[in-house]
Amino acid sequence: MDHLTKLEELLNGANTDIKNGAYDEATNKLEKIIDLDPNFGKAYNHLGYLYEVKFKEFEKGETLYKLCLEKSPMYPPVYYNYAVLLSTLGKYDELKELLDTAITIPGITKSTIYNEYAIMYEQLGKLDQAIEYYKKCALDTLDKGVLERAKGSIDRCKMKKELQ
Repeated sequence: MDHLTKLEELLNGANTDIKNGAYDEATNKLEKIIDLDPNFGKAYNHLGYLYEVKFKEFEKGETLYKLCLEKSPMYPPVYYNYAVLLSTLGKYDELKELLDTAITIPGITKSTIYNEYAIMYEQLGKLDQAIEYYKKCALDTLDKGVLERAKGSIDRCKMKKELQ
């Protein structure tokens, strides 16, 4: 088995552990991957997710996402995960910069990135911009659920505008 195949198999095992709620086992597998190959960026993303979402260690999660971006800047999942973390932390300048890069990454789901822009603008109280990005999200998707959520978000922003 070649080196990359072994790393991908370990990563798949870590994903299975995460799905099964075996977070410590997943963490151990991901750390083993990084020990074997410190340049395998995907492992940093998955480890960042664990630290952010499961362990609530946001700073550690952010550091790991940054390492993933450094090692594997063309890996789409890190952009989704890191965007949610930056939004959660209210780091909107950094979030805007990340989203501006993410939208150019081959294989990225643009409707998801448009939705993240929209959430950011809504949280900033820039409701007209939020509505525009929710519309972009809706128009770019083929998923009925995403479309319905975008329409609901537009309605929510319109209701908020009435309160201004």
